[in-house]
Amino acid sequence: MTSGEVAKKLPKDFVWGFATASFQIEGSTNVDGRGKSIWDDFSKQPGKTMDGRDGDVATDSYRLWKEDIALLSQYGVKSYRFSLSWSRIIPLGGRNDPVNPKGIAFYSRFIDTLLENGIIPFVTLHHWDLPQALHDRYGGWLNKDEIVQDYVRYARICFEAFGDRVKYWLTVNEPWCISILGYGRGVFAPGRSSDRERSPTGDSSTEPWVVGHSVILSHAYAVRLYREEFKAAQGGQIGITLNGDWAMPYDDSPQNVEAAQHALDVAIGWFADPIYLGYYPDYMKQILGERLPGFTPEELAVVKGSSDFYGMNTYTTNLCRAGGDDEFKGFVEYTFVRPDGTQLGTQAHCSWLQDYPQGFRHSFLQSSLRCAYLNFSVTENGFAVKDEHSKPIEEALQDNDRVNYFKGITAALKAAVLEDGVDVRAYFPWSFVDNFEWADGYITRFGVTYVDYETQRRYPKESAKFLVKWFGENIEAGDTKSQQEKAPQNGPSVVLERPSIIQGVEV
Repeated sequence: MTSGEVAKKLPKDFVWGFATASFQIEGSTNVDGRGKSIWDDFSKQPGKTMDGRDGDVATDSYRLWKEDIALLSQYGVKSYRFSLSWSRIIPLGGRNDPVNPKGIAFYSRFIDTLLENGIIPFVTLHHWDLPQALHDRYGGWLNKDEIVQDYVRYARICFEAFGDRVKYWLTVNEPWCISILGYGRGVFAPGRSSDRERSPTGDSSTEPWVVGHSVILSHAYAVRLYREEFKAAQGGQIGITLNGDWAMPYDDSPQNVEAAQHALDVAIGWFADPIYLGYYPDYMKQILGERLPGFTPEELAVVKGSSDFYGMNTYTTNLCRAGGDDEFKGFVEYTFVRPDGTQLGTQAHCSWLQDYPQGFRHSFLQSSLRCAYLNFSVTENGFAVKDEHSKPIEEALQDNDRVNYFKGITAALKAAVLEDGVDVRAYFPWSFVDNFEWADGYITRFGVTYVDYETQRRYPKESAKFLVKWFGENIEAGDTKSQQEKAPQNGPSVVLERPSIIQGVEV
């Protein structure tokens, strides 16, 4: 760079922050009228989590929410992505069931306090924690006619209660995981599967596709409700978050090039294509036939175009070979081992994740071409350092593999925006804090903030310091907070001073 040349930066209205989910952090599962979610009892069943632990406490964030916001403020984030607990707001979940005023009050205080600290709420309505009562009553996502109505009513309650202050909504987080992991493999709640060693009930050949269809329709009708009754007055945006990692052919052979496309069809196209293009991928129709539910003309009119932006959760890249026997992967074999025997990148603690930032950049380009939709928000992206759970705190805080991951990702993000011209408007690393990582329990740590689960103290890791510094140096100067209105004053403001629970936050 020559003297006088100004380094290019992300635009001043670029939004960044950290992400979490209600069941993974809140705890207090039987406090203030909250009803059970499908994860409450499921996580207590022997063998369902790696360490045998459940989400009853998690990171105790329902009780320690002020401290969490204080740390977010000290990090200097522009936004915070979090999810609402459906069963904390409507304990029994249904459209005719009573609303819990204490649940509404909690999230209302939380949103107000974020805004008072200059942090934009980016709110997910549903992050996997379906009310248990709906599953018991009619099968939850397996019953399209019932669940769509109940979900839309839940969305209405949230729009009415919080929409004057929330300008960014996500309807559902990762429908692929809800469908495949919950109703196909049976490793996530409610744990249904054809594998009778894993579950006494379930049909993996049909239920995932039924569930996915129900989730798409629930999302779409909630979006229609928002657009017709709330958007004009509230001025927000609403979309869905899809998971999907970049798929790269194992080699240049035609069958492996085709396999990579098939992997993307099932991992991303299953949900992206109906929502952005108006139809299911041809490959899914081919392999599933009549098992893939169809949309009525009226439903399709609601589904197509039912997202104001593309919410992308992406973590890694898979090398793809033809000939796999797993229908849920599109009969494609995934590997991280190149033909020459080398690994694609640094291995994370979880087997499905390696560091390959080039794939992050390709994900934007592929999704742009596939969906002709250029407004992206990266709603999850992160790395779990190998064996971090067993390291002394001092060593865990030096999370060099995670820092290197984010160094590659942020460089790829900047290149995608400034060189490729991709319209990426937000980035939320996963996760703000170490937390309950579903079937992994507390063994796998994705947080940029270390949590000592015995004391619930928070300790910023080197990755948090890197991200804070990087975004401070790589976004154009300007007041991006002005895009979000100040929260109404509902009583005295909460003044957040540095609490004793937070350790080492000078970043």
